[in-house]
Amino acid sequence: MSEIPRFRQQSTRHVGRLNRLSIAGVWVVAAYVAAQMMADVLSLKIAWVAGFSVDAGTFVYPFTFTLRDMVHKLLGRAAARAVILAAGAINLVMAVLFSFAAWLPPDPSWPLQDEFAAVLTPVWRIVVASIAAELVSEFTDTEVYHLWVTRVTRRFQWARVLISNSFSVPLDSLIFSWGAFGGRYASAIVWSIFLSNVIVKGLVTLISLPGIYLIPNTREGPEAG
Repeated sequence: MSEIPRFRQQSTRHVGRLNRLSIAGVWVVAAYVAAQMMADVLSLKIAWVAGFSVDAGTFVYPFTFTLRDMVHKLLGRAAARAVILAAGAINLVMAVLFSFAAWLPPDPSWPLQDEFAAVLTPVWRIVVASIAAELVSEFTDTEVYHLWVTRVTRRFQWARVLISNSFSVPLDSLIFSWGAFGGRYASAIVWSIFLSNVIVKGLVTLISLPGIYLIPNTREGPEAG
């Protein structure tokens, strides 16, 4: 009979742990999608930093790679793939809604129609290049992370983030820079945009590395699934 209370106690602890993991999953997925959206909106501002032209979204977007790794570690590879597709679809819908809002006739008392349209009406070539870069680089990040934890080691968690981001960051910058600006600007300018993106994203990646330790590490976790 003494086994029954022990079983109930273990079952309660197990349910409590699953609830905590579920809540953590909600936070990480929400943070990933929010970072994707904020990066796309901030990219509408082109800043001048240390002699380079850099879109402001570059300071936020690199966090999405580490957040993706956190989703992967907590919920598994299938969930990571799903959230990448969801974020891409949400960013596309957001661009369509910005275009729709700019198209709507303004209230006569509202004086900012031209400013709103000039800033938020999407340039579709840039939108397509951005989403394409996100999808290709984030899926690449997923596969590199998966190979690292299944074929190399599940130790040194910072290394799995660093290695996967080392592939995805340059790939994302390459696809976006040439997809959005290739043929429109001289090659030297496009390569300058690419280089500035890689430098900033690389630095942000180093800052975001410790984030992987916020996710509990279990012996048989879903990250490799």
